[in-house]
Amino acid sequence: MYNIFIGIDNGVSGSVGVICGEIKLYVKIPVKKVLNYTKSKQFLHRIDCISLNLFLFDFSTSQTFCMIERPMINPIRFKASVSAIRAMEATLIVLELLKIPYEFIDSKHWQKALLPAGLKKEELKIASLDVGKRLFPQVNFDGFADADGLMIAEFCKRMKK
Repeated sequence: MYNIFIGIDNGVSGSVGVICGEIKLYVKIPVKKVLNYTKSKQFLHRIDCISLNLFLFDFSTSQTFCMIERPMINPIRFKASVSAIRAMEATLIVLELLKIPYEFIDSKHWQKALLPAGLKKEELKIASLDVGKRLFPQVNFDGFADADGLMIAEFCKRMKK
């Protein structure tokens, strides 16, 4: 039914993985640094919707499916939660404009299927990158702390093919 699989590791420090036959693409979520909307002098990062739209445009066919990692929501980490929600909303707007079907996935779900059991916090990033390099030796992972977006795309492929 589907032959293009997109995995999105949500957030301004996230990534997008695309699997389309033999072609595997892995990029960081495009962001832009802007002045905060409060009265204090601060900067924040926002999803660059135009760049994300341009990247995903070529994959917006009836044979595409996307899985997005559910955002972290934790009242104790208010600023990080708000950032995650803003990033999710921007990403959803792009997907909906391109008419790319999507579903949300918890990180534990795809990690259980693709990573070794018993890993904790920082070990998960290391394992994600290590397994990603083994599964996708043709992909350049320079500058990436993990392979989450591409691993989510691989999980999507296994679930939706």
